[in-house]
Amino acid sequence: MVTPALGSPVLLPQARAIELRAQASGHRYRILVSVPGTPAPPSGHPVLYVLDGNAGFPVAAFVARTVERRQERTGQTPPMVVGIGYPGDQDFDDAARRRDYTPHPTRPPAGAPEGGAEAFLDFIEHDLKPMLRQHFPVDGHRQALFGHSFGGLLVLHALFTRPTQFSAFLASSPSIWWHDNALLKRVPASVPNCDACRPRVQISVGELEDRIPPGQHSAQTLALLASRPMVLSARQLAADLRSRADWRERVRYLELAGEDHGFAWMPALVRGMDFFLQPSPVIGRSQP
Repeated sequence: MVTPALGSPVLLPQARAIELRAQASGHRYRILVSVPGTPAPPSGHPVLYVLDGNAGFPVAAFVARTVERRQERTGQTPPMVVGIGYPGDQDFDDAARRRDYTPHPTRPPAGAPEGGAEAFLDFIEHDLKPMLRQHFPVDGHRQALFGHSFGGLLVLHALFTRPTQFSAFLASSPSIWWHDNALLKRVPASVPNCDACRPRVQISVGELEDRIPPGQHSAQTLALLASRPMVLSARQLAADLRSRADWRERVRYLELAGEDHGFAWMPALVRGMDFFLQPSPVIGRSQP
């Protein structure tokens, strides 16, 4: 019996990988880019940035290609997808994402570094975006950021501290519990008084994320799970934002039926891309 050859590596259509080093921090990133096969509109391609790019990019790139196939029916402009990942073959680099996706804590913990959110957002703004503008026709006014778990925490931190860096912020199962809900202290009372400065926001969470998983658990594990509520925290934050005139029509909240923390990011990404590509709502200018 002849053993078949294992064949060649599988390549994603319309995709390429770029190694990029942050000028300020020196950290290395694996940038994965998928460009639509259709010509860019005069304003350029809308861009969706996906955190945990090693895992999320293939899914996001497939969804973007589906948008491209259906654009005559939907009228949506297919986006360019940019996965921000890390060197190596791991789907998730736990140490690097904890470093990059967390704001600077009031009490820095011993051990694994945290608090690099500002440096990471600077990398996106000052290193990654200019590189993309140099090589691709991109729309600087239609750019979205998607992240899950700690990535969702980073998305919300960026929303509250840099609301003009993206036009849409897609926070999937955000770790609002991090450092005793420190993120909630950064919620601004209002947003800048201009339509272009008011981004749209999707906050999503899996319906099952606060349920105790099956099996035997120690008292310590049960206490840890209880200290990290996901559904209630996300629901309360979305309700708080919706109660504010500046945010009300720009916030979408989703509880994803039947989903737990491990898989909620996939439907959240699909729904988030659709949300991003929808026309912006017409919002009356708020009075100063």
